[in-house]
Amino acid sequence: MTQLECQIRQIPALATYKLRQAVLWPNKPIEHCIIDGDEQALHLGAYLEQELVCVASIFIDDDSARLRKFATLPDYQNKGIGSRVIKHVLNHLSENSINHFWCDAREDAIAFYEHIGMIAKGERFFKHDVAYYKMEINITSQ
Repeated sequence: MTQLECQIRQIPALATYKLRQAVLWPNKPIEHCIIDGDEQALHLGAYLEQELVCVASIFIDDDSARLRKFATLPDYQNKGIGSRVIKHVLNHLSENSINHFWCDAREDAIAFYEHIGMIAKGERFFKHDVAYYKMEINITSQ
C-alpha cells in the first residue's frame, strides 16, 4: 500500500457535498448527500496539494460521536488517507472527552473499520438497498 501525505483540516459542510455525492451516491442528486444537522457537525477534509480527496462528517452528541458521509475519491482509496483521517478524528474526540465513536458502515467497508479497531454490532441492515452494519469503538480503551 502506498502512503500519500495529506493535510487534514476542518472544512465547512458545503465543501463536503460534491465529494460525498461523487463517491457515495453518484446516481442521486446532490441533495441526497445533505444531512439534517450538517451545519452543526464537525467536517474534516484531507487535501493532497490543493485537491480535496477525502471528507468525514462527525456528529457529536454528549460523549458519543457518529461518523456520517465518510468518502474518499476512488483514485486515492487504499493509500492510507482514510485511515489517517479517522485516526485524526479519534485523537480530536479523545482530546475533547468523547468516549464513544460509531458509524453505519457499508458492508463492503467492514474490513477498513475493523483495521482501525472498530467492531460490528448487531445484524446487517439496509438503507436505499445498500447493506450496512453498525460499527463502534470505545475511544478511551484504545
